Amino acid sequence: MTLSSISSSTSSRPTRARQRTQISRVPYLPGLDGLRALAVVAVMVYHANHEWLGGGFLGVEVFFVISGYLITLLLIAEHERNGFVDLGQFWLRRARRLLPALFVALTLLAIYMAFFERQPMGRTRGDFVAGLLYVSNWYQIFVGQGYTAAGAFAPLRHLWSLAVEEQFYLIWPLIMVAVLRRGRRHLPKVGMWLVGVSVAIALLVAVLYAGGDVATSCSSSNMNGYWRLFGRCISVNDALYLSTITRAGGLMLGAAFAMVWRPVAIMRGPLRDKGRQLDLLAIAGVAGLALLMWKLTLSGSGTNLGIRFDPWLFRGGFLWTGLATLLIVAAVTHQGAYAGKVFGNRLLNWVGTRSYGLYLYHWPIYQIIRKYAGVGLTGGQFVLAMAFTLPITELSYRFVETPIRKGKLLQWWRSRDRTHGRGGHAAEPLHPLDSRRPAYALGVVVLALVGFSVVSIGTATNTCVGDVECTLVQAGSPGSAAATPSSSSTPETTVPGAQRTDPAGAGVPVTVAETTTTAPAPPPELSAFGESVMLGAKSALEEGGFRVDARESRQASDMIAEITARRDANQIGPTVVVQVGTNGVVTDDEFKQIVELMPNSTIYFLTVKADVPWIDKNNGKIFGLPAKFPNVKVIDWNGRSAEVADDLSTSDGGAHLKTTKAMQFYANMIFDNIGKSQLDKPLA
Repeated sequence: MTLSSISSSTSSRPTRARQRTQISRVPYLPGLDGLRALAVVAVMVYHANHEWLGGGFLGVEVFFVISGYLITLLLIAEHERNGFVDLGQFWLRRARRLLPALFVALTLLAIYMAFFERQPMGRTRGDFVAGLLYVSNWYQIFVGQGYTAAGAFAPLRHLWSLAVEEQFYLIWPLIMVAVLRRGRRHLPKVGMWLVGVSVAIALLVAVLYAGGDVATSCSSSNMNGYWRLFGRCISVNDALYLSTITRAGGLMLGAAFAMVWRPVAIMRGPLRDKGRQLDLLAIAGVAGLALLMWKLTLSGSGTNLGIRFDPWLFRGGFLWTGLATLLIVAAVTHQGAYAGKVFGNRLLNWVGTRSYGLYLYHWPIYQIIRKYAGVGLTGGQFVLAMAFTLPITELSYRFVETPIRKGKLLQWWRSRDRTHGRGGHAAEPLHPLDSRRPAYALGVVVLALVGFSVVSIGTATNTCVGDVECTLVQAGSPGSAAATPSSSSTPETTVPGAQRTDPAGAGVPVTVAETTTTAPAPPPELSAFGESVMLGAKSALEEGGFRVDARESRQASDMIAEITARRDANQIGPTVVVQVGTNGVVTDDEFKQIVELMPNSTIYFLTVKADVPWIDKNNGKIFGLPAKFPNVKVIDWNGRSAEVADDLSTSDGGAHLKTTKAMQFYANMIFDNIGKSQLDKPLA
């Protein structure tokens, strides 16, 4: 939402005389656009690479505070002007402001995926539907799609915050109508109550926060950090981060502030000469936000298993972010403060007025460039992403959002195909470009592309890949199918209704079927845990005695959770082969966790090979493991792969095994290193 749209969207403009008497009216405040610009830039930098600004996601909280402040101020102003709030017109203005750009973003993404990214279409179907209905945050909680989950092509994960705001736009006006009926004189008291509500929400989040190590999936071995609701496992901290209720604190702070800090009224009271003091508060607010964004994180590697969420964030971090934002809002909305001019400069104003489009378009473009969520962009990739994001945002703002918001699109359409006379001559038709025919032709093309994309996504299957045999899970109806345990002959220990994340990392849970065992099977002599590369040689490895657990797009955190479950079921034997690191950066702590889960096994780590930037870094860590852990050895697949280079895939830098020869070579390389006789099969 932009401030320009807010100030121009109020119905029935009053006369100047009436404006002078309205102390609650909302003037255009360019400083708030500047604050919004800094917030969206922080979020975009964080989304590009978490290492650049670990707390940049707090920019979303800044948005929430601004939205709560402006929406409440608008409602108060309309009630003061008209004596009532026209809810229908309010919601219509919000729809005209928000829906067009959203529809454009979803349409462009659907067309792109239908032509260039078909494999994950089934897994994103639910995200499209949730995005259209503005319930993305609840959908992501329900299917276990954590905000920081890595591995998936997840182009719509960022819509969760827009869902929170839209739900606020639907509910809050109804509450404000009831509040305003009691009279505007009660607003300061209501504001104090709202501050109390915000503090109560912060306390609730702090109490419910799950500290310590949290497993990356719900399992029988570690339920820390999970609730079991209606037969589903719900990640506690992800729910606290994404849910509308627990993220309403910033919205309530902004709303409370609007009830006591109305820009026109302030300039008529004793605070009108306090601009310089407010500038000092703005400096303190900026310093506070900078410190919070620099120091706080969302999550990181745990000490023993899985991940650990930042306790400082969930124990007051959101509240402090909101309070720091209010200090800046107070200054930039005061006409006598210099902060309004600083934040309202032309550059920040340009970014701020387009912040909604920047937020909408940047994340899908990031995902198209890097393919996997959770993988940091390089500097060059970030520049490339901006080269696409900025023009698309500007085109959307100029030719979609602004014309629809101001009602000019219908006016333009009605002007087509009119005739005009020249110098008394008979009327002549307009130039062909001024007629409706080009629009009709373009509309037919767009409808054809949209129809093809909708059908493609609607009929795509969401398959569970890897060594888990499962039925198809429709992303639009999560939890509608159940998976059978691993195809291995060794039964897994499971919990009725326990969930696994979609092996492809899309966050769609697969309900694992309850299994009953009469006697625990002995651990296998040879175990292998890997990714899609190992999956290609699964049959050859199994023929040589391995029990193989390999899945596409696997991340280190997922592998840690799987190995933990196997260990707890006494299914880790004396010899284990591990290949991890093809799909993303593996931290030193994650390598350490994998090793420490199997202290009595000899672990053979394979190096990784692919045309992605993190391969060399991961391989360097793998080569350093034997010096740290005496039970670790290294098999150099990256080095040996040159011997079968012609039999490897070409589109991804030779990451995958293309022929039977390559598969057998890969298996024999492992057999040779662990001291087991190679299979008596020619490499042909």
